[in-house]
Order: sequence, then C-alpha cells, then structure tokens
Amino acid sequence: MWAADLDPELKRRINIPAAENLIETLETIGKMIEEGQVSDIRAVTYTLPKSLTGIPKKTPDIMESGISAKDLNTKFEYSKSILGTLVRITDVFKTGIFVDTAAVTIGKGTQGPVKRWGIQLMKGKHSRQGSLRQIGTLGPWHPAHVSWRVPQMGQMGYHQRTEFNKRILKIGSNGAEVTPDGGFLNYGLIRGDYVLIKGSVPGPSKRLIRLRDPIRAKKVDLGEPNIVHISRESKQG
Repeated sequence: MWAADLDPELKRRINIPAAENLIETLETIGKMIEEGQVSDIRAVTYTLPKSLTGIPKKTPDIMESGISAKDLNTKFEYSKSILGTLVRITDVFKTGIFVDTAAVTIGKGTQGPVKRWGIQLMKGKHSRQGSLRQIGTLGPWHPAHVSWRVPQMGQMGYHQRTEFNKRILKIGSNGAEVTPDGGFLNYGLIRGDYVLIKGSVPGPSKRLIRLRDPIRAKKVDLGEPNIVHISRESKQG
C-alpha cells in the first residue's frame, strides 16, 4: 500500500500511483496476515535531497528497507505507524553503535593494469611493444581462455562497495557544531541533521550513503563515546 501524502518531487523518479482507500487496504493486509498469505513486510522509502542545502540534486532515491521485529503483527503495526511520516536517523540508530556503510565509489574511468591492479612496470628489455605498462602474459595455452584472475585494463571505480563496522560517534541537528570555517571541501555548510562516523566511507562528496545494521557485528558494547573536542579549523589551508 502507498501513503496518501507523497512528496511531489517523487514524480521525478516514478509515476505516483492513484489514491486508494487506506482503511480497506489495511483490513485486507491484516486478513492476509491472519491467513498466512504474507511472509514478510518491508518499507519502501525515498530520500528528500531538495531539503539539503548545497546539493543540486532534486530527484529522490528509492530503496526497500527491512523492519526488525519478531513477528509479522509487530511489523505490521510499526509499518502503519510510520506510513507517510518522515523517518529520521535518530528513529533508527543511536550514538555509539556500529553500522555498515554502502555507497558507490569515485569513478576513475578506464585505467590500465598498473593503476588498476598495482602490477610492476616492465623492464625496458622485456617490453618489445614500446610500452612498459602491460602484463607479460595472458596465461597458459591450456585451458584455452583468459582467466578472470589476469590483471587487465577496464573500468576503475564507480562500483558499489560496503564497509563494515563503522561506529557512530555523534548525531546532531545543529550543523554549526561540526562545520569547519569556510565549510567542508566540495560540500559547503551543514544546516540540517548530521552524523559523525569513525573511519572512511565510500564515494565522493554529495553522493548517497546508506546505513544499515552490521551483518558482522562486533560482540562489544562500547556505549556512547565521550567527545572532548571537535576541530572546526578551516580545511582550505
């Protein structure tokens, strides 16, 4: 079922479905759950990039999110409570926990095997083709095909990558607490909600980053970190 008050910007991504009778749809789904016709309940969410300053993007991103609960009835009641509402990061995560970050990395175009795979340059005596940045062999005669293990040129970057166990250090709504003088490089000033994560995350500035519960969770509870100082010195030299 769809929420009644969808953001108009969602038309940039999909065709918004026609309005439906929410009460009848909820009753139908409830009967299907009682009869065992439903195996899982998930939430379809979309972002609101137009609400962020410094990001020219207006088209929302749509994703399917799982709901953590023991039974379907609990999932159903929770999904009804968040239907058509704005879900903030504080509604899902809290300070001090570990999360996984997923994003699309920086694209570097087509690159050769030296930059792409880190192979050594050929000696001048060994390269008769005039290039020192090629591999010495594509593999043996048999089997008569080139293995995927052979380092070759191709696309480098712009791949989806997931990094595990990144700890959330701070979640806040006042961007002036963490924004350095002059703003962040290639981003600018933060005027909305923010989250500080320990470590690196994939992708360039202003690209969507998805957070989820860790699938390789560490078996420790470190609690909330005690942040003593946040440097706000200019990053522009």
